[in-house]
Amino acid sequence: MTAPLMSLTWTDHLTGRQGFLVVDRLVRGVASGGLRMRAGCTLEEVAGLARGMTMKEALHYNPEGRYIPLGGAKGGIDCDPQDPGAYGLLVRYLRAMRPYIENFWTTGEDLGLTQDLVDRAAAEAGLVSSVQAVYPLLDDEATARRRLADAFAVEVDGIGLDELVGGCGVAESALAALDRAGVPYAGTRVAVQGLGTMGGATARFLTRAGLTVVAVADVKGTMVNPAGLDVETLLAARDAYGTVDRAALRPEDRELPGDAWLSADAEVLVPAAVSYAIDVAEQERITARWIVEAANMPVLPEAEELLAARGVTVLPDVVVNSGTNAWWWWTLFGDIGADADEAFAHTRRSMRALVEQMLARAEADGTTPRAAAHAIVADRLPVIAQRFGWYR
Repeated sequence: MTAPLMSLTWTDHLTGRQGFLVVDRLVRGVASGGLRMRAGCTLEEVAGLARGMTMKEALHYNPEGRYIPLGGAKGGIDCDPQDPGAYGLLVRYLRAMRPYIENFWTTGEDLGLTQDLVDRAAAEAGLVSSVQAVYPLLDDEATARRRLADAFAVEVDGIGLDELVGGCGVAESALAALDRAGVPYAGTRVAVQGLGTMGGATARFLTRAGLTVVAVADVKGTMVNPAGLDVETLLAARDAYGTVDRAALRPEDRELPGDAWLSADAEVLVPAAVSYAIDVAEQERITARWIVEAANMPVLPEAEELLAARGVTVLPDVVVNSGTNAWWWWTLFGDIGADADEAFAHTRRSMRALVEQMLARAEADGTTPRAAAHAIVADRLPVIAQRFGWYR
């Protein structure tokens, strides 16, 4: 992989806080990748995420589809999203990034930011849309934008479709791995770190598939029940940041420290919150058989090597959590309509095929799933570049 195409650091003139934009690659002149806000966000972190977006886009390349993958990019702002000045900072960042968003960077929600907030701030910053750079690539812009808006308005049992599709993809990735290993869903236990956008939806889909969620962690700690937590009740008791009101817990549910999810008695761990959640020391506590990366970059490379040596399979973020991004484009370009059942079916079919291809490649090459995913990307990027060029 080559160095990023573009990397920049922005300094807010009012607060001195920094924001970042990394464009890893352009395809058809456009790159795709969300905007995150968290205290301690760095340029290096954003560069890694941008590279991951290049991979996610390439992994979903289907030459027969209407959606042709874009390049990869990412934005980041070093600020606690709950800081009183966070929204003003977001608006100023988007105003500064306006030339890039108007011309070649399509962005949206990521860690610390909701799509509603990004949309509101983008409008205040004078933007038509946070994804307007892709509009020239659409056959019928008005119809496509209406279709995406209609899809964002869809709710299923109290949760928006835009939130659910990502969790559907994560859950399907886990289910594909279980099926390949011949492990039944019933009796398979899951621990989830983070009950926000991705973790909450993942917990719902895994529970509805017949798995048992025995631990859920948020900023207040870890909620556990060996017999299974009531996931739907916890989802209904979340605030905007994914923190659960403990009044919703049942008498048989227990509360443990925040890192207790790592050592939960479960077969599947789903880190769905912050990056770098599992380091060398923390991996020693894990007894699960699978780690399913719903968050971006939650397992450090050194920890992943040690986990692999112990027989723990890490299903990598570049595959597992790629469903949300792909759903945006499947919908906007018209591969699917603004319908939940159609979205879930397409997501399940695409993610299962991708996971099975990755695991088969890993088995054939004698490598990890991540290495296999990287190999698939390495095969596809030249094909995409040959078809569309490097920058156009």
